[in-house]
Amino acid sequence: MGFAQEKPNIVWIVCEDISPYLGSYGEAGIRTPNLDDFAREAERYTRVYTTSGVCAPSRSAIITGMNQISIGTPHMRTHNDPRLMPEGVPSHSAVLPENVRAFPEYLRINGYYTSNNAKEDYQFEEPVTVWDESSVAASYRNRAAGQPFFSVFNLAITHESQVIRPPDSLYYDPEAMTLPLYYEHTGQMRRDKAALFTRIEQMDRDFGELIAQLKTDGVYQNSYIIFYSDHGGNLPWMKREILERGLHIPFMVRHPGGQKAGSVNNDLISAVDFAPSMLSIAGIQPPQYLQGKAFLGPHENEEKNAYIFAARDRTANHYDRVRSVSDGTFRYVYNFMPEVPKYQDLAYRKQMASMREIIEMRDAGEITNPFLLDWFQAPKPQEELYYTAKDPDEVHNLAGNPAFAEKQAELKTALFNWLEAVGDVAEIPEAEMIRNWWNGKDSPPVTATPVIEKVAGGVRLFSDTPGASIGYRIFDGAIGDTTRVREIKTWDFFYLMPGNKATTVEVPIPWEVYSGGTVPLKPGQTIQVNARRIGYLPSENTLEMNE
Repeated sequence: MGFAQEKPNIVWIVCEDISPYLGSYGEAGIRTPNLDDFAREAERYTRVYTTSGVCAPSRSAIITGMNQISIGTPHMRTHNDPRLMPEGVPSHSAVLPENVRAFPEYLRINGYYTSNNAKEDYQFEEPVTVWDESSVAASYRNRAAGQPFFSVFNLAITHESQVIRPPDSLYYDPEAMTLPLYYEHTGQMRRDKAALFTRIEQMDRDFGELIAQLKTDGVYQNSYIIFYSDHGGNLPWMKREILERGLHIPFMVRHPGGQKAGSVNNDLISAVDFAPSMLSIAGIQPPQYLQGKAFLGPHENEEKNAYIFAARDRTANHYDRVRSVSDGTFRYVYNFMPEVPKYQDLAYRKQMASMREIIEMRDAGEITNPFLLDWFQAPKPQEELYYTAKDPDEVHNLAGNPAFAEKQAELKTALFNWLEAVGDVAEIPEAEMIRNWWNGKDSPPVTATPVIEKVAGGVRLFSDTPGASIGYRIFDGAIGDTTRVREIKTWDFFYLMPGNKATTVEVPIPWEVYSGGTVPLKPGQTIQVNARRIGYLPSENTLEMNE
């Protein structure tokens, strides 16, 4: 089937774990020529923040348009090796409120082809209705002729793991690295930052290759092309923090036809705003339940954010509960668990050489930097206030300073008003939250078997589970092969690790999204139906049309 395309394409190019360490953001010591060229054709946003300093909670908010603390996805992470989960907390898929969807499903309902290459990590297993394809072979190239598309490409080479496993050779002189105020100035710390800069330059190369592909395919000029990082980071005491260094990200939008080329946008934007903005670009009125505000497209919200908010909760098997709010100039932090230090003793992070060095220096009493020592102090202060505009490393806590009492009170009020407005599931012990989702049982509920009702000209589909998404596939005759072979064209560094020689991959045949009405079904055809509420187990049904 062909399409007479009227709606714009949307391309996301998502890197991982970086603050705005790019030439276009003023980082003079790094070489990012492709992203710098892109910035000259794009609208560059200077004040975009994620809702978490670590990937899974952040990606959960991005894909749903809902703050993770309001939908049960604040802990890093819900799917995990049982050995890394707290006692009594099973690995699980979060059960989202019944009205909450992953936003690409709305795009599909409105005719878009959606592809994700390839990372998900949303804290839940998504229904089959979210993506036409999500794999290392996923691409807009597989859509029908003229069909508008939303395609995600993940550039994972800047992930924390790629500093843990540093490149064979560094592109930057470690001695030339400038370190934040909260580090000891050691050779190893400078080497790890040089490794990070090397990975960013490699990511810039991958970005350039992908942009070249978009141009070759003729989709560059008339698409929204959006580049951003899934959160800040990724060195010690950056990633996982809900401070400037863990939340502030690069974000650039190239508009169709090059509109707003070279412009700078200083609006305060949260990653929870991404979902309604993408729907707005596609001409879709964002659902009222979404907590973000559209900042692009015909449904752009005229009311701008006065504040942006973030949350930090469990990481692996270590609990903390921290909330922060920023007005773009000051940041206020409230620690609900002051009895535990800011530092979490995470085995994964200790694989990084500079993290091991910090621990060794701490244990030997060799840390002289008071800002770094603050990471390990317990108790920690219940309240923190930073003049971020003048103290970008956020090391000078002004909470309790009479000169800033009014600002502290303003931001504290804004934070607690927000917590009341969106709700904070982390008030409930995690094991209890899961028991409530699972109705006191040891496993998640199962979505009701979808009902297939024969009507004139085809079938209608129903599910008795509120909030279930319904997908279907139609086969000529009995259900045959449900997969197809795709050539791998991936931008995911994890898949391209040494030793992986595969050039093709089997991917599922896409499911269509059922949004009501009659699905045409001819005699001799078979319909396969899959229903799933997010967090429940899926359920399927089939019908062969014999008349």
